[in-house]
Amino acid sequence: MTLSLSLFPLGWQHYLAGGLLAGAGVALLFVLTGRIGGMSTVFSSTWSYAVQRPFFQQARFVDSRGWRLVYAAGLMLGALLWWLGVAGGQPQATAVPAWQLVVGGFFVGYGARLGNGCTSGHGICGLGSLQLPSLMAVATFMGTAFLTANLAARWLP
Repeated sequence: MTLSLSLFPLGWQHYLAGGLLAGAGVALLFVLTGRIGGMSTVFSSTWSYAVQRPFFQQARFVDSRGWRLVYAAGLMLGALLWWLGVAGGQPQATAVPAWQLVVGGFFVGYGARLGNGCTSGHGICGLGSLQLPSLMAVATFMGTAFLTANLAARWLP
């Protein structure tokens, strides 16, 4: 039995374009404003509108939530434009069961909080500004991802 697997079933060009645009976007944000555009802080600052717990009411979240919401809206607009252009407006599907997506989302959120930032914050912004903690975080993210993917490929259907 041979397994036919394509790493890039929709092509690779849009991944390259997305990476270049993401890198250019956070670089432009930093150069023009001095702000760092990681997504876990967008998540926490957005929750500061609704949750009154001290963690979410920190000045770094409350004072930055306005521009961070605009930043997140830009990311969603970019995803919509990709969907309309590259995917032709056709729904995209995954074979991953919903429970695995929920569990994975929980672990990603917990890891972002534990690692004091998410993959975009550390991988794009932190590495771009030559931060050693971000290098360690990205090495941990990637090592864990490789291990998890290989374990899941071996033991999950």
